[in-house]
Amino acid sequence: MIVLILSDIHANREAFEAVLAHAGAFDRLWFLGDAVGYGPDPNACVERLLELAPEVWLAGNHDHAALGKLDLSTFNPEARRAAEWTGDQLSAAARAALDVATPRVDLAEEDVTLVHGSPSHPIWEYILDAGTAQANFDAFETAVCLFGHTHVPVAYEALPDGAFRWPYVLDEALPLADSRWLINPGGVGQPRDGDPRASYARLDLERRQLTFHRVAYAIPTVQRKILAAGLPPRLAARLDYGW
Repeated sequence: MIVLILSDIHANREAFEAVLAHAGAFDRLWFLGDAVGYGPDPNACVERLLELAPEVWLAGNHDHAALGKLDLSTFNPEARRAAEWTGDQLSAAARAALDVATPRVDLAEEDVTLVHGSPSHPIWEYILDAGTAQANFDAFETAVCLFGHTHVPVAYEALPDGAFRWPYVLDEALPLADSRWLINPGGVGQPRDGDPRASYARLDLERRQLTFHRVAYAIPTVQRKILAAGLPPRLAARLDYGW
């Protein structure tokens, strides 16, 4: 049973389609939130998710912002402009799909928790270091918690002396059995770890193994769309650097 794990598509249609083409066959899809925000194709990305019918579809902070569920004063000016633009663009169907999503789901049978931000604060907290990861292990009861929001692929293991951040390795299975984990698959539409390629993960539920993957996509195409939409130029420029 293979689960495709995606997060932070951010209205980047080209990255989304590249990931789907690269990932190959899968049995289930878990999406960790932020379908929209920053990118130029919010409706197309939501429609594609609807076609794929994810088993889990979480809400992200940018999804909530586009729907008017968050105070935009907490966003930086570029993110705020993108959220306002996205809210104006969303179709009724896309808005309805985003509106029913929640930021956390616990799957007891799979022994997995899924959140957008963190298990302590599912919509907003960033897990960017081992200390924050360690503080969050008490906020879920399953063996594995998958999270998004930071756009950085990472795996933290709970050890007796604190959370351990595993070296990031592509295309090699990470064994998850007999331990507890906090894992981020990275961002599909706007990576922020210095690698501009779209990031995602595949989880083998039977073997309890997770594998990180990256795939290149047509960045110049997305940049042209961002600029044509009148969105902030920096949102286009940062895609070159994965930051």
